[in-house]
Amino acid sequence: MPRMDARLVFCTCPDAATAQALARLLVERRLAACVNLLPQMQSVYRWQERIEQAEEVQLLIKTTADRLEALTAALLQHHPYELPEILAVSPSAGLPAYLDWIRAQTREDT
Repeated sequence: MPRMDARLVFCTCPDAATAQALARLLVERRLAACVNLLPQMQSVYRWQERIEQAEEVQLLIKTTADRLEALTAALLQHHPYELPEILAVSPSAGLPAYLDWIRAQTREDT
């Protein structure tokens, strides 16, 4: 069984256009193998001591552990939020062929 170096990164965006632009950038740069956009999500959170509510788009970004630092840097550079959600989790299992595909799609260009 392949080692579990895949990462699933959650990142919220303020609108569909931002989400699409970020998703495309990450895939084009091989920082992500795939990005799913989940539109019209309602978020409730505390920001600067106020309770806020917003409609956002959730990105589900598939990448690898060795690309996570560069992915994070790209999100910080291009994301409009002052403090973007960048939350990476390690899956405990996955289809080996899919995990291989993630690795293949996120290899740095040589």
